[in-house]
Amino acid sequence: MRWLRAPYRSLRLRLLAGVLAWVLLSVAVAGWGIQQMFRQHILAQLQSELNIHLDQLTASLQVDANGQASLSPLPSDPRFSHPFSGLYWQVFVPAQDGRAAQILRSRSLWDVYLPEASPDLQPGQDLRTTASGPGGAHLRVRVREVEPAEGPSDHLVLSVAADRALWAEPISRFDRMLGIALGVLVLGMLVAAWVQVSYGLRPLVRLRRRLADVREGRVDRIDGAFPTEVQPLVEDFNQVLQRNAQGLDRARQQAGNLAHALKTPLTVLANAAAAADPALPRLVAEQVDTARRQVDYHLARARAAAAVRVTGLRSPILPLLQGLVRVMQRVHAERHLVYELDGIDANLAFRGESQDFQEMLGNVLDNAGKWANHRVRVSADRRDGELDIRVEDDGPGLSPERSEAVFERGRRADERTPGSGLGLGIVRDLADLYGGWAQIRTGDLGGACVVITLPAA
Repeated sequence: MRWLRAPYRSLRLRLLAGVLAWVLLSVAVAGWGIQQMFRQHILAQLQSELNIHLDQLTASLQVDANGQASLSPLPSDPRFSHPFSGLYWQVFVPAQDGRAAQILRSRSLWDVYLPEASPDLQPGQDLRTTASGPGGAHLRVRVREVEPAEGPSDHLVLSVAADRALWAEPISRFDRMLGIALGVLVLGMLVAAWVQVSYGLRPLVRLRRRLADVREGRVDRIDGAFPTEVQPLVEDFNQVLQRNAQGLDRARQQAGNLAHALKTPLTVLANAAAAADPALPRLVAEQVDTARRQVDYHLARARAAAAVRVTGLRSPILPLLQGLVRVMQRVHAERHLVYELDGIDANLAFRGESQDFQEMLGNVLDNAGKWANHRVRVSADRRDGELDIRVEDDGPGLSPERSEAVFERGRRADERTPGSGLGLGIVRDLADLYGGWAQIRTGDLGGACVVITLPAA
């Protein structure tokens, strides 16, 4: 059955199949309605014609004193004079008072008689019925019983009949012409549908060629104007291409940075080992720590870059900050610092990985603990779908020039303070990957205030 479903994989064939089904259904219903209306019109016209002939027959009927019926003048339609022409009349005078029954009939009947009237027929009433005529033809008969004003006869029965061929042949001819006309109409509508579908799908063909150019590397994005229904798809696809290119550039840059960062400690270790330096164990420990920090830095960036593509991430920040504060109080226990969480709403959540949030805020809190005199205050609020997290300390603070410089990887606010200089650099890098930002300004406590803007869940 797979071959039956295969054509429906084509959007063009699906559209044409839908149009074909609707056109055939519509034309069939319209053709049936038109045929029925024409049939009703022909039959009504036939009945009207029979009624006219019956009125003429009634007006021409004469009955003398002896009860003999005659017609003067005879009905004028020439078909009454041709044998088996399909149009017939008959006048039946019943037997009465010893007189034999009398039948007057058109020459077209030849030697055939129309049936007598139904016993249900009332004087002055017309009756529509069917009967068999010459050669077994199907006849439509209109019968009328009249009472003559003169003569001994009580009533006479007048009949006018028409052969089925009189209405069947025009209906059949009309049906053939209607079928041809509707067939031409269906063919024309299908051709128009094919042209319309082909023209409507032409932008998709052009889009396919543009995609082939992207796949072959001739261009790096899809250019050109497309219909409004397709343009959003093109824009989204261009964004995907741009993000993939950016991700590839970041991966290459990170790989290069990591290789360069590891090259230095490895060179130092190699030189120390070759020179048989007695301080080799301490040097190995320092360089291994430096290499570990570099690996952790690049792993954190890689994890954040992957998390940005994941939807539905939600990390409540209050429990994470409470855990980080407890860790920092133990790390800086000898300085007796006070870490404050200033009215942070429990419903605030970060749209990203909790590990990345801990990486960023852990570095900021650790840096604040190094420079604070007594207090470190953390606050957060939400504005326009973003989280603003502020970490303030009561330390000496930083000038605007130094505030921007400390975010450079490998730079520290004070070179005499231990560290690799990766802390605030990775904070800004991770925030940037999530579409946020990190900056330092003067806080209300007199020291530095690190503000991190991140997407809110």
